[in-house]
Amino acid sequence: MFSQLFGKYLVDKQIITSDEYRAAIGKQLSVRVKLGTIAIAEGLLTEDDVEMINQLQMQFDKRFGDIAEEKGLLTADQINSLLKKQGNPYMQLTQALTECTKLSASVIEKTLAAFQKEQGYSDSDMDALKADDLDALIPIFACAANPTITNLAGLVVRNINRFITRDFYIGKIQHVDSLSYSHLAGQKLSGKNNYYVTLAENKEQNAFSLIAAAFSGEQHTDVTADTYDAVCEFINVNNGLFASDLSEKGLEYELEPVFSYEDQKVTGDFHVLPIYIEDQEVKLIIADNEKFSPGITPYHHTENEKRVYEVKSDAKGSVLVVDDSRMSRTILKNLLEDAGYSVTGEATNGEEAVEMYHQKPSDLVTLDITMPKMDGIEALQKILDADPDAKVIMITAAGQQSKVLDALKFGAKQFITKPFEADVVLNSVSEVLGK
Repeated sequence: MFSQLFGKYLVDKQIITSDEYRAAIGKQLSVRVKLGTIAIAEGLLTEDDVEMINQLQMQFDKRFGDIAEEKGLLTADQINSLLKKQGNPYMQLTQALTECTKLSASVIEKTLAAFQKEQGYSDSDMDALKADDLDALIPIFACAANPTITNLAGLVVRNINRFITRDFYIGKIQHVDSLSYSHLAGQKLSGKNNYYVTLAENKEQNAFSLIAAAFSGEQHTDVTADTYDAVCEFINVNNGLFASDLSEKGLEYELEPVFSYEDQKVTGDFHVLPIYIEDQEVKLIIADNEKFSPGITPYHHTENEKRVYEVKSDAKGSVLVVDDSRMSRTILKNLLEDAGYSVTGEATNGEEAVEMYHQKPSDLVTLDITMPKMDGIEALQKILDADPDAKVIMITAAGQQSKVLDALKFGAKQFITKPFEADVVLNSVSEVLGK
């Protein structure tokens, strides 16, 4: 984030060109290695250790090093040593700039002092910026009267860094009452205080496509229903982690079905945090009240997306995949078929799942919890009422512990947490089917 902020400053001051800026950023990003990779190379962790930590990061909003220390796998001194080997972002950018431009290290240092003065950053602010310490930077850029909004904004920013790209920076959060947009995707969390979390962009930007491509692994150029779907799934993962954190504090929140809107206006009482992904602006919108309205007419619908397929004679087992997200269905379908299972169909909500299972029972059903029309819990009960021997694995974002417990109590065999880890999915399916 520091590199992008300081790099754009250099461009705005015409000290370097936009092409030189992008070249320097590209060179810097190409050399920073993940902590897990360094730890394996140093013999401090095994590949299984790193995989376990990565899976826990899917469930909790914690840094790699924090989890490793909690589990007794690394000491604080070892983590600090790894961080130093990972590289100091400021020193990396200085090196990249000297290689990609005519700037010397002394000129960069002098220009940095002017940057600090013009932006009004304190010395501690600069230390956090130069280290790309997101935990320290969030209170500087995203401070809101409600600290929960600041915490939620920080979680989303950290997950952009984790799941999408390190080529981003953020602006200052603002408290507003209206905002026009071209594309919007979001989700409501229901609990003691309801929260709305959405991302919005205007037509001249390309951030939605960048987020969708990075998160889904598929190419996105124009914003389509599939793009909205992938962005919604990214938001869903963030909200699941947020709900999980609140659950540890004794506060239960429910994730409601995602929504999308196009070419409308947000109204009410909400906060907006500008985020620039590869220089393309997307606005993170967070509201903590019922005055919030994301628009009038929703854009995204999943009707008529259900599919029925023939079962292969040599398949290890048949599976009905149920999820309102096309991206999630596609990932599961590909994983299962590559492993030798046969997907009998795709359903987009609980009603379709019950109907399709009645018409053509499968060896296994993967059933998302949060869906429109009929959620996964109700669909599970109806499937088991009709067939007590039915085998069902629940699909959930982190933060839905109470619903997962209900599902297991009602008769689900296991649950899988989004975003999917291939080994976890296939191991769960194999255990339930015994194949």
